[in-house]
Amino acid sequence: MILRPALFAVALCAAAACGGDDTSAVAYDGPYAKEVRRAIPIIERSTGKTFLTPPKLEERDTDEVRAFLERRFNEESPALELAGVEAAYKRFGLLPDDVDLRKTLLDLLAEQVIGYYDPAEKVLYVVKGARSDYLSTTIAHELVHALQDQHFPLDSLSRIERDNDRQMAAQAVAEGHAVWEQLVSMTGMNNPENAMPGGWDGVRQMIRDNRNSMPLLAQAPLLLQEVLLFPYLSGAEHIRQFKAKRPGAWPFDSLPVSTEQVLHAEKFFDERDDPVAVTLPPIRGGGRITYENGLGEFETRLFLYQHTRNLARAARGAAGWDGDRFALVALPGGGEGLAWVTVWDTAVDAAEFVDILDEALPRRYGGLRRQNLTGPIRRYEGGRRTVEVQGVTVDGMSVVILTDVPTGTPASLIDAARIRITP
Repeated sequence: MILRPALFAVALCAAAACGGDDTSAVAYDGPYAKEVRRAIPIIERSTGKTFLTPPKLEERDTDEVRAFLERRFNEESPALELAGVEAAYKRFGLLPDDVDLRKTLLDLLAEQVIGYYDPAEKVLYVVKGARSDYLSTTIAHELVHALQDQHFPLDSLSRIERDNDRQMAAQAVAEGHAVWEQLVSMTGMNNPENAMPGGWDGVRQMIRDNRNSMPLLAQAPLLLQEVLLFPYLSGAEHIRQFKAKRPGAWPFDSLPVSTEQVLHAEKFFDERDDPVAVTLPPIRGGGRITYENGLGEFETRLFLYQHTRNLARAARGAAGWDGDRFALVALPGGGEGLAWVTVWDTAVDAAEFVDILDEALPRRYGGLRRQNLTGPIRRYEGGRRTVEVQGVTVDGMSVVILTDVPTGTPASLIDAARIRITP
């Protein structure tokens, strides 16, 4: 969904030992030669991969950085696609109605970026005037991306279309791997958490705390804060687990395909649990799908938390997710509707999700109230919206269908019998 440069890497060196000074000769004579020559042999030793060609570094001023971000943003998030994303997340109540998503994201990225690797140009850029105490950390982080790209087509991650959850999971590997190897470079330890105050929990807390030094990020909607943090926090945890469970392996040889697999290590490393694919049928009543995608477990959890402010309950409500697909719908009588189909591991998981929706939906729309206490369909009305929630079985799997339409519009947008679910 979102272009994600290296945002939070720079805060970690301040608390690290910043040791491991390996000055082995490296064939590099460009800018920041001292920092590059020091970092490369440590990164190569830790990853088990070597640079096939010397990295290329250049400096850019803040205006050039902004121009680059806008260009890449437009390439990866065309206007029509971003308009669909914005409208959908506003319908879920995950973005305020007055947010301009494109402007907000560009402002956030420009505020945060100090260095970035461009896989299209194969160049690592460092922003002119960046704080000197952040340079080594930033360069180490971006060198990892340069190395990744020499052994895996890194720009392929941004070309994953209409599968937001899979893209987030893959990008978590890229950023989490860069965070971990950056820490190895800065501490000189194969297990860098041992050099950090508070261990791994301290690392995670520092990444979260670093957003307080970024005023725009600290004031951004919860969705944007958490989506931008996810690749660094959960991605680094995934790599930490990967290093312990598959020592010497290359994480890009087997990427997670869902945020569920990033959040729950056992669903990737033990008995791998790949999500099902959900194909929506044509919308009933002549409605036209204007945008469709999936939330995945992570954003489903965010949706529940956004409207309950109960993290433990939101996590339980999203656990057991096995796939989903939503469609933003232009209704023939005017107005906008939403159809969201979620698939669950068990009937118990589906029931728990439905129960927390009973708490979340009235908070999503002021005045929305449940109209019936019995029956297979839970119906909510108020705040000029009608929402229906129905649990069904499709191909032996537990499915929950949520539809959200303007009051007075038929809410039965989805024919459950025509939903297609494939492993």
